[in-house]
Amino acid sequence: MIGFWRSSLATQFIGLVLGALVVSQAFTFAISLDGYTKKFDAGVKADFINRAATVTRMAQSLPPDMREQALRASEGGYLRYWLTDSEVKNPDNWRLMAHQHLSRPVDRSVDPNGTISWAGATQPKLPSADDVAAANAREPWRIPAPYAWMLAQPAEVLRFAGGLGFGYKARLDDGRWINAAFYQHDQGGLWTSISLPSLALTAVLLALIGAFVARRIARPLRQLATSAEALGRGQNLPPLSEDGPSEIKRTAQSFNMMQSRLRRFVEDRTKMLAAIGHDLRTPLTSLRLRAEFVNDEDIQRKMIATIDELQSMTEAAIAFARGEFVKEETRAIDLEALVVSICDDQADIGHPVTHCEGLKTIYRCRPDSLRRAIRNLIENAVRYGGEAKVSLRHTASAIAIIVEDRGPGIPDHMAEKVFEPFVRLESSRNRQTGGVGLGLSIVRAVARQHGGDITFVNGKAGMQAIISLPKEGCVSAEPVKKPRNWRREAIPSANPKPSAAE
Repeated sequence: MIGFWRSSLATQFIGLVLGALVVSQAFTFAISLDGYTKKFDAGVKADFINRAATVTRMAQSLPPDMREQALRASEGGYLRYWLTDSEVKNPDNWRLMAHQHLSRPVDRSVDPNGTISWAGATQPKLPSADDVAAANAREPWRIPAPYAWMLAQPAEVLRFAGGLGFGYKARLDDGRWINAAFYQHDQGGLWTSISLPSLALTAVLLALIGAFVARRIARPLRQLATSAEALGRGQNLPPLSEDGPSEIKRTAQSFNMMQSRLRRFVEDRTKMLAAIGHDLRTPLTSLRLRAEFVNDEDIQRKMIATIDELQSMTEAAIAFARGEFVKEETRAIDLEALVVSICDDQADIGHPVTHCEGLKTIYRCRPDSLRRAIRNLIENAVRYGGEAKVSLRHTASAIAIIVEDRGPGIPDHMAEKVFEPFVRLESSRNRQTGGVGLGLSIVRAVARQHGGDITFVNGKAGMQAIISLPKEGCVSAEPVKKPRNWRREAIPSANPKPSAAE
């Protein structure tokens, strides 16, 4: 649940909006509850006293033998009347008496013809007698305000059942006392006045508005993330649409400007290096011609070898810096078939290369540059580790191209340094035992241009060079329908060399 909350901007936005609605309504409820309760109680009390005054006036006008029946006919679902011969002065005793009368059902015998409507005349659900007696203990009788009780007969009122009940007593002209008890089972419900349907409708409307706003924010952000990912892989993309709110518009403009500047920088660097390469060829050619006129053959041979090495390093550096792999268009290919073809090519020229069958993987990449990187790793493994075993594996977050050899590996303190241009573990600089030291630099550049990276894992049986490519570029992956045995017999090496890398 927490992961879903963090992963979705729309969920967070809608959740915060609805949370703000709930908090505001709860705050309003807390502020209004006290005042609402007081107003409601005051209204109920005034209505009860007015009705009691009316019933008292009616009872006073009737003959004494008809008063009991008239009072029973005036009762309702939560209202009871009764007569006592004497005054009940103790408030707690009166409360228990009120509880007994409210517990009895309404007497329907007073209306044998059914002319009186008994709608709502249900028996109220009261708390226990002990709770009623203890709820308002020691609260005395009170005289109602003159404007509320305007009859000549004196009357007194009190509360019971924790403030949910009202009671009164008044003396009639025949010396008997009329008593009334009212129990408000429901205080009206503040949520009813707020209207739960209205609150639910407000929440739905706010959720829809939140989803619309979050969608407008998230859509350009997704486009920006997709474009940034593609830009990191070296793809040339059309500019982002510069519309929408001012913040989104400025972000798109900044991204387009950054992309334009990067493309212009690469183009300028390529042109500059091409010019340098062209200018270097002339003095190198001149040096080679001058070396031909040297009479000492040993010195001549060393000079030409030095010139060849310088020319080779210069051309390799220029080719690397030009970044020709960046210019290649990205397209979907069968990555497993690409690895197989590279292994076939290496085996055809006599290299001990073994391929382990994997899944048919359709992947979006720049195949020529990726081919070059994989070939560099295989040639290094064969040259310094004696043989190469290549496999393609899928992990939870990446697609790994693994090249294994049987050499001692790369020392830990050199694991990062070997990626620097012109750095070689084999320090003779002899082109027969190694290149100019750009192989692994090219491999890392290619991997990172695809959004991945390269790592080395040293083991007891050899070393693994792993190119990790992001899973986002994978279009599909499925088992090969017609497996082939791509394994090649390893050709024994007459002079095995220790494992190293360019």
